[in-house]
This record gives sequence, C-alpha cells and structure tokens, in this order.
Amino acid sequence: MSRSEILRHRPLRALLVAEVISTTGAQMTWLALPWFVLTTTGSAGQMTLVIMTALIGTAVAGIPAGSFVQRMGARRSMLISDALRAPLMLLVPILHWTGHLSLGALLVLAFLLGMLAMPYFTAQKVMVPEFLGEDEETSSQANGLFQGAIRLTLLLGPPLGGVLIGLIGAANVLVIDGLTYLVSFALVGAFVPRREPSPATEEDTGGILVGLRFLVRDSLLRVWIPFFVAGDAAWQAFFAAVPVLVIERFDARATIAGLLFAGFGAGALIGNFLSFRFFVQRFDGLLLVALTVPLQAAPLWILTLDVGAPVMFAAILVSGIGNGICNPSIHTIFTLRMPVAIRAKAMSAMGAIWGIGTPLGLVVAGPILAKFGARPVLIGFAAVQTVCMLGVAVAALRVRAASAGSPVPARST
Repeated sequence: MSRSEILRHRPLRALLVAEVISTTGAQMTWLALPWFVLTTTGSAGQMTLVIMTALIGTAVAGIPAGSFVQRMGARRSMLISDALRAPLMLLVPILHWTGHLSLGALLVLAFLLGMLAMPYFTAQKVMVPEFLGEDEETSSQANGLFQGAIRLTLLLGPPLGGVLIGLIGAANVLVIDGLTYLVSFALVGAFVPRREPSPATEEDTGGILVGLRFLVRDSLLRVWIPFFVAGDAAWQAFFAAVPVLVIERFDARATIAGLLFAGFGAGALIGNFLSFRFFVQRFDGLLLVALTVPLQAAPLWILTLDVGAPVMFAAILVSGIGNGICNPSIHTIFTLRMPVAIRAKAMSAMGAIWGIGTPLGLVVAGPILAKFGARPVLIGFAAVQTVCMLGVAVAALRVRAASAGSPVPARST
C-alpha cells in the first residue's frame, strides 16, 4: 500500500483525528493535573502519588484488557473506554468546585482513568494491522502517522495547557479534557466500521497469560521490554520534575513548563515526518532503531547543566527528533512479532509490564524532588536513558545479525 493510499484510508483518518483531539486533551491534563495537585496542596509527594496511581491502574488493567478487547472487538473497546473516561475526568473539577475532592477521591479517579486507558491503547494497536495488513513497511508508515499524531499532541497540548491554566485555571482545563473523550467517541462511532470480534482459535487456548508467555519467549522483546520500561520510568521522573524545576528556577511560569514538554513533541513530530517520508523505505526497522535510539538519549545531559529555558527546549527538541525517527519502527516491530491470534493479549500484557514498571520512576523521583529539588532527578534521567537506549541498540543489531537482515514475520505459534 502506497503512502497516498494510507493517507486516503477513511477509518485510519478518523482514528488519527480522534487521536489528535483526545490526546491533546490528555496532554493538557498531564500538565494540568500535577499542577493542580501541586498548587492546591503544595506537596510534590502528593503530586507524584496521583500520577503513580494512574499508572498503577494501567498496570492492573493490563493483562485482562487483552481478553476484553479480543471478546468485544477493537472498535467497541475504544468506544466503551471513551464513554467511561469522559464522566470520570469531569468528576475531578466538579468535586473540587463542590468541596468534595479529597486526596482519596482523586486517587480513585486517577486509578480508574488509568485502567480505562489500557483497553483503548490495546484496541488502537490491534486495529492498524487489521486495516492495513501485516507488511512491515506499510505498518511502519501508518505507525509513523499515529506517532506523528501523538507527537502533535505533545506539541499542542502542554503549551496550550500552560496558557489555559493561566487564563482559566487547572480545573477548567480538566473539563476540556473530559469533553475531548466525547469527541473521540463520536469520531470512532461515526467513521470506523464495525468488525465482529475474531473467533477463538486453538492458538488462543492459553488463557489470559498466553500473551505474557509469548513476550518472555521472544528473543528480541524479552530484551527490549526491560530497557524500554526503565527508559519510560525515567521519562515519568522527568515529567514530574518539570513543574518543580519551573517553580524553582523560572518563577512558577506554567507556560515554560508547557514549552519544555512541547519541545519533545515538536522534535518527535519532525522525526516522525522524516521516518514516514524517507527512512522506513531505506532502512529495515532493526537497523533504523539501532542507529537512532542513541540520539534520543545524548542531548538529555544538557538538562543537567545550569542553562536557561531556551537551551533546555533545544535539547529536548533534538531528543524528540531521535525518538520520532525510531518510534514508528519500534511500534511496528513490537506489533508484527506478536502472532495475530494472540496479539491483543500480548499487547495488553506488554502494557501491564509498562504499567508496573514506569511508576518506579515516580517512586524514586518523588522523595528526591521533595528533598533535593529537580537537578538530581534530571541527572538520573539522562543516565538511565543513555544506558537503556544503548542496550536497545545493541539488542537490535544482535537480532538483525542473527536473522541475516531478513524481515521478521508474525509467527503463528
């Protein structure tokens, strides 16, 4: 399938628009919710606890979400997730305005929102090869579009959230996020065709843990997953450190926090365009990953220096470019290595591992932020990213050499 055919694919375009709208709202909330907690409680510890609770909810839902998506179908799973997330998100500002938003209630809502993110994530990943087939180049190009959409939200959401926090307050920004879920629901319902869930096959008799067992056996994924989880845990620590950094060094200007988040989104969007337009046709996925993941980590050391916001923005921008080039191939390799019959379960098992592992960055970062401020967290962030991305590159080259550079097909057993 050509690039123009992919771009003209109507259901794919609807999914992309829904992704941009709902995830822009989510990115605004990713800034607004920690800012809301930090400014209303004055506690960096409570701020990180709320973020961590949402990630734990994702982990808890991880493995069961695969069975849910396989039983309900990808489209219906996305609709259910959006229909439930909208009112839950709206409850946060409503309870705040009525004086009933205790820390316990906020943690429960964060947990439920985290749980509902997993079936949506799993369904979206399964749906792309359902529409476009199992070809690696086509899937990489489609994933480039989706990653570009997500990165566009990183570019739009945080600075917009920072501006809106200053204009209308963090609670009202959460209302906007709740409404974006309703828009996403309408787009998927109107433009994505119904598909009956796939019937169970002999390959799917391993129960809800069959996906987890596959990940443990696969020669590449069992190495990649720990490195990526540790790297994403470091990103969680970085995101938690940004509001503290801005309050410490930049006079609590929320717009600067938004721009720092947006720097990564802008760079990743550039990288996604380069991947879609040039790189996936010229390099096989494993080689492209090995060459570009170190570029994501190297600029992050600049953040550990005593530099101004523009220099920090530039460093995050370059890191984002490296991430944007390699990420479509990473997502494609993960997806296509999973057998079709158990793909939803393997994808959700992977999400569960992410949900368990990524909060560890907040567990470590929270006390450090509270006691020492942002700088030690930024040093740890750069160090962990460097080690993990080099590990990913080495593993990719080893598997590529073992397979003599041939594409790795999706296996049926």
